[in-house]
Order: sequence, then structure tokens, then C-alpha cells
Amino acid sequence: MSKLMRAPRECGSWFWDLDEVAEPGLESALATASRMSEALVGLELLAPAKLEFGWYVLDIGTTGIRSSLELTTQLGDPSLPERLLGSRPAAFPSAKIDDVHVIGTGKWIDAAGQSHQEPQLVDLSVSPAPTGLSADLSVHHDIWAWYDFSGKPHPEVYHHNAPRLAAALQELSRVLGVSPEPGDPTYFGSSTPEGLAIPEAYEDGLGPDLTSRL
Repeated sequence: MSKLMRAPRECGSWFWDLDEVAEPGLESALATASRMSEALVGLELLAPAKLEFGWYVLDIGTTGIRSSLELTTQLGDPSLPERLLGSRPAAFPSAKIDDVHVIGTGKWIDAAGQSHQEPQLVDLSVSPAPTGLSADLSVHHDIWAWYDFSGKPHPEVYHHNAPRLAAALQELSRVLGVSPEPGDPTYFGSSTPEGLAIPEAYEDGLGPDLTSRL
């Protein structure tokens, strides 16, 4: 059961343009997802359990259909691309796979130093688009931020978790050989190359109260 509130939009996101370091296509995308997942597993931020992906048709657009595949093998298994393609919707025989999302659980640490498992603690996706491979990481919880969603500082939670996110971004950049581009700010936070930006405090020492949109 989830112990954390999850924002409907990301609190922070990071984008890796891999066009110059990896080939496009599904096989390359899954190999990249495997390497990224291994880095996140090592930091206990993501234990992959399944893949979710949509379908699109060239020159037409999305089919509106999404597929899900339980991971009974490793992401690097050479049979995995064919397993994904085997779930192509019969009504769209020429459909291709859109972004591949790696779904699993990760560990976060509370103010007392106790660890907890949380579904989709981080969201990892890789795009096999023929125009160029890319990857994206995003977070939707307040444990990476100086303030919780209600605007109260929670420094113990921040210090237990924010350095782990910074370490993940650094390790993923090392694995991929490319630095990420921080995503656009949302109502719930703003990305920096190292994690989440700390907003200016109000006169009472509190941050913005974001709970009305959770």
C-alpha cells in the first residue's frame, strides 16, 4: 500500500537525447532501458516488474491502445522485443510501439531513517522512435523536495532521499554517456541537473501549499 501522496504531474523530470550515442528502434530502446534499470536497481530506486507501452501508426498517430507485459525475464533478454511485438493490436497490423515505460517499486526513507517500498517511486521510459532514441526519468513525490506538499520543511526526509536522486542522475548520465536536460517546471516542482529546485520560503518559513491539486 502506498504511504506517499503522488502528484498528478511530475515534480521533476529529466530527458536524455541519445540520438548520437545509440541506434533508434525497439531492441536498442530495451537495451538502454536495461542499462538504466540496472543503475536504478543498484540505488534501490526501481525494481522492474512490468512494461507498459502504447501503439501508433505512422502518418496517422496513436491508436489509443496500451499494452502491459509482466517481466518474467530480464530486460536484456533477447526474446523480449518479439514478446512486446507479439501483443500488437489485431486491428492495427502496422502499428509500432511508442514509449516503453518500466514499472516497478523503489525504496524511500522516512524522517526516522526507516525504509519503505513505494510503487512507481521513479518513472522510467525509453522512446524507440525512428527519429532518434531518447529516455526520460520523472518523480511525482515530495520526498525529493525540501518542502512537503503542504509547504512544511521536512529536512530529514530531504537529506535521506534527495542525495539518492542526485546520485541516480549522475550514474544514469555516466551509463548513457550523455547529460540530461531538466524538464519544464510544473505546478509541483522545478528540475535542476542535480534534482529539484528549492523554492523561496515565505515569511513564515513555509513553502507553497500544493495540496489543493493533489
